Amino acid sequence: MSAVKPAILVIDDEQGILETLRILLKNDGYDVETVQGGKAGLEALKRGRPDVVLADIRMPQVSGLDVLAAVKEQDPETPVILMTAQASLQSAIQAVNQGAFQYIQKPFPNDYLLEVCRRALEHRRIRFENRSLKSEVREGPAGAAQPIGTSRRFVEVLRLAEQVGPTESTVLILGESGTGKEVLARHIHQLSPRRDGPFMSLNCGALPESLLESELFGHVKGAFTGAVRDKVGLFAAARSGTFFLDEIAEMTPALQVKLLRVLQEREALPVGATEPIPVDVRVIAATNRDLDEEMRRGGFRSDLYYRLNVISLQLPPLRERREDIPLLVDAFLRRLAEQRGQPPRRLSAATEEAILVYDWPGNVRELENALEHAVTVSAGPEIDPDALPERITAPKPQPLVQERPHPNPTLDAIERAYILWVLQAEGGNKTRAAEVLGIDPSTLHRKLARYEAGAGS
Repeated sequence: MSAVKPAILVIDDEQGILETLRILLKNDGYDVETVQGGKAGLEALKRGRPDVVLADIRMPQVSGLDVLAAVKEQDPETPVILMTAQASLQSAIQAVNQGAFQYIQKPFPNDYLLEVCRRALEHRRIRFENRSLKSEVREGPAGAAQPIGTSRRFVEVLRLAEQVGPTESTVLILGESGTGKEVLARHIHQLSPRRDGPFMSLNCGALPESLLESELFGHVKGAFTGAVRDKVGLFAAARSGTFFLDEIAEMTPALQVKLLRVLQEREALPVGATEPIPVDVRVIAATNRDLDEEMRRGGFRSDLYYRLNVISLQLPPLRERREDIPLLVDAFLRRLAEQRGQPPRRLSAATEEAILVYDWPGNVRELENALEHAVTVSAGPEIDPDALPERITAPKPQPLVQERPHPNPTLDAIERAYILWVLQAEGGNKTRAAEVLGIDPSTLHRKLARYEAGAGS
């Protein structure tokens, strides 16, 4: 592996910003070049090819979007991070749709910028490896999805997944339906020493108990009516690879006992057999249920839970990582275009707004399905709101009685509205909201408690 430092080109029209970012990025191990203004940025691109470009979007003469276009013409794989002090959802989606890796608002915490740069470099590395890969990937469908997102909560989960990936540890992935648990499991498999082995997956709730047991552990000829020959179970078929057990909480207590044996003894007993067979497989399990509650009710064995829960990853729902929606939209539209041999479609401004304000109870899977529906039923390069499923664009029900707005809101009312807006924008993360507001977390907690007490009085 090369010891050359990753190169970052920083473009901004403010010298103070350039100096601050130069020191920050250099201290984190990057080879940093800073240039003042977009025109100088274009000249710097002619001199060399940086690994990442960090550019302000609002600059005289040559804007950040102009820089973005030049970078993509030079090397489409180079990630571009755009910065602005005047962020809007519309401009964020425009930037991402034009190929920006991420769009961040000034001022930003130093650790957040460093994390985005790290993810940009990792994105470039993966794209480069995929492009130069000569051998055919044996496991998973062609074009298997990669985890997408740069929001704080998602990055925290992804960082832990990447730390545990090269180990043999059993992993338990928690999260609502549609949050991307299998995508994350495949990512962990690709980071592991077992990447050249198979990746097998099974939804434990998709089969009745008798069939599920046979699928998992296999059976011998004559074990039951219809067993006319020996069958190899998935635990044996996944040898030297990874076995992903989705919806593990759907497994019956009897099968939970057999799975526990696999994890403890590294052997499985086929249905009807008297001798166990060795198991060489890494297990990743997932569920959308609350396993603590399931254990209290007696529906899930505590000893199995502790065997599975060596490393726990909690995927956030999409409504709590809305800043990732533009990235996901861009990735899904590009994938659909490649599958259909068509140029990528784009969303109208009204469609973008509808997608951003919807709560996505089905999470990332629902978003992907909605975009596929929209691409299928619409014509032309731009997708209008009426191409989306009706549930997304339907007017939200209003309360029967609405409080009449105060003609002259007080400072307290304005402060309250702003604080609640920031908290919602940060997905309910009080620590991050306090950072954005510039107040101590304890101060924010006191204010929220006061608002809640006032609402209940």
